[in-house]
Amino acid sequence: MLDPRYAYMSAYLKAEEPKTVNGGHIDRLSRVSNVADALGIIRETDIGAFLEGVSAKSFEDIDRALWDYFAGRIAHIEAFKYTPDDIRKVSRAFVIKYDVANVKATLQGIVTGEKTPLIPMGILYDEGLLEDLDASEAVQDVADVLTQARLPDFVPAVKGYDPSGGAKAKIAVESSLESEYYHGLMKTARSIRDGAVLLKAYGLVIDLANLGIACRAVVEGVGPAAGDFFITNGYIIDEKTLRDVLPYKLPDVPRRIDFPQYRETAHEIASAYDKSKSVTVIDEVIERNKHATLRDLLAPRALSPLVMAWYLVLKEIEMRNLRLTLKAIDDGVAIDDIKRYLLL
Repeated sequence: MLDPRYAYMSAYLKAEEPKTVNGGHIDRLSRVSNVADALGIIRETDIGAFLEGVSAKSFEDIDRALWDYFAGRIAHIEAFKYTPDDIRKVSRAFVIKYDVANVKATLQGIVTGEKTPLIPMGILYDEGLLEDLDASEAVQDVADVLTQARLPDFVPAVKGYDPSGGAKAKIAVESSLESEYYHGLMKTARSIRDGAVLLKAYGLVIDLANLGIACRAVVEGVGPAAGDFFITNGYIIDEKTLRDVLPYKLPDVPRRIDFPQYRETAHEIASAYDKSKSVTVIDEVIERNKHATLRDLLAPRALSPLVMAWYLVLKEIEMRNLRLTLKAIDDGVAIDDIKRYLLL
C-alpha cells in the first residue's frame, strides 16, 4: 500500500515547479539594465519573493542570499513531519556535491595562492567547518577538516594529492573526489524506493563525467595515464572505450565512440573547445548534458523519493541560471553573450 506521505510530498514538490525562474523570465531579464529591475521581473517566483526581503548592496550580497535560499528550501522540506526518510536520504546525499566543489576549490587555491569564495552549502557548512576549510594552507589541513566533518571517504583522495603534480595530479584528485561522491549517491539509490531509476540516472551521469575526464586528459596532454582516473559503475560507456580515446587529439575523439548520444556530446565538446581554446567548455558541455539526462529520467516521476531528486536538480538549474544572469546584468554584459552557459 502506498505511503500517503509520498502523495503529500509529491503534490507539494510538484506544486513548487511553476514557482521557479524559467526561460520566459530569462527572456524578460535580457531587456533590463540593472539588478533592481531584474528582481522586479522575478518577484512572482518563490526565489524572487525571498530576494525582496534581502538588503543587498552588491552582487556578492545577492549571491550569498541565493545560496541561503537554496539551503533554506532543502532544510524546510527535510523538516516536514510528513517527509519520508527516503526523501531525506536523497537530499543528504545530494548536497555533498557542494562539499566536493569546495574541496576542489580549496586545493586549487593551495596550488595557485588565490582563494575562491566557497559555496555555503553542504555538510561542512552545516557543521560550521567551512571557515576551517577556507583557512586550509596545506593538503593535510583539508584532510583534517574532512575527518572532523565525518566525511572520511574523501580523505584518501585528498591525502594522495601532490600539489606540484600539475594537470595529471589535478585530474586524479578531482576524479577521485567525484568517484566517491557518485558512489555515495548510488549507495543511497540502492537503499530507497524506486531506486533502480535513480541508479540508472546516476550511471548515465557517471558516463558523462568520465567522458569529461577523458576530454580534459586529451586536451591537457595527460595521455593514457588518465585511464586510472575513470569513475567505475557507469551505465553505458565501458572503460576500454574511454582508454582508447586517450592517445588521440580532441577532434578525433567523437568518431572513436560507438554510442550515438555520447558521440554527439564529444562533437559538442570538440567544437566548443575549437572556438574558445578554454578547457572550461568541457565542464560546461558535460553539465548541460547531465542536467538534460536527469530531467528526462526524473521529471516525470511522482509518488516516490525521486520527486525530491528532481526538485533538487530543478532548483540547482534555477540557481545556476539566475546567478549567471544577475551577474551579467550587474557587469553590464548582454544576456545573449552568456546564453550558452544557461540551462534552459
